[in-house]
Amino acid sequence: MTELVRGHWCECWTEDLTSGQPPALRAAFDAYSAPQADRWVAVTLRTISPALDSDASDVAWAWLSQGRMATRRALLRFEPCSVTITQDHTRITWTIRPVLFVPLAHRQRAELPSCAGGFKPHAAD
Repeated sequence: MTELVRGHWCECWTEDLTSGQPPALRAAFDAYSAPQADRWVAVTLRTISPALDSDASDVAWAWLSQGRMATRRALLRFEPCSVTITQDHTRITWTIRPVLFVPLAHRQRAELPSCAGGFKPHAAD
């Protein structure tokens, strides 16, 4: 990749509605097409739907059967979208935002600096 590429940044957030804590990022995915982005949400919803209560399951299947096409059309227009379901006291939100992916240097042919091996990610505040 040597130039900017249009795509979608997808995230899944959960929020415990009883704790007062901010939402937590659970997963992120870089999609290079609208179908790939909405498929990420669809696969997840189909996977968890058997464990959802009837209200949350109804919301999930309504999006899968009707809302998904509206989401796909919005993504093709390069507009952000979200899907939210609430199960008991947990809100799950999938967001899809249009992005431009920036090309990065190919690291396999270059020598990394000696400090690269010592990098340890820190916990978020």
